[in-house]
Amino acid sequence: MEIALIAHDKKKDDMIRFVTAYQDIFAQHRLYATGTTGKRINEETNLPVIRFQSGPYGGDQEIGALIANNKLDMVIFFRDPLTAQPHEPDVTALIRLCDVYSVPLATNMGTAEVLVRGLEKGDLQWRSIIRGETRHE
Repeated sequence: MEIALIAHDKKKDDMIRFVTAYQDIFAQHRLYATGTTGKRINEETNLPVIRFQSGPYGGDQEIGALIANNKLDMVIFFRDPLTAQPHEPDVTALIRLCDVYSVPLATNMGTAEVLVRGLEKGDLQWRSIIRGETRHE
């Protein structure tokens, strides 16, 4: 599965703790992230991460383009709802794209845990069908 990981500045530590807690699961998938989030995940877990620009510099839009081209299966985006973001329209567009293309999206740790546990059990295999892949067993 192709998973995007994004965290606003005040949520980056939470993202690192979360990815560390589920590192064995994330290690089985391809990870994408915006700039600093991806750098920190890689440095602190040694998981390979395909990195894009930081969110305010277009990273959210780059992730959105993957969603629009049906190349992402899940987005975990730890948003900071209490701090105004200069790139809020990009954040809103990213969330809208997840809804348009039925890409599972978690914006907090509770929902992210449900998604990752489902990923572990194979509950998200339907994404492979949507992407036109066939599963060989």
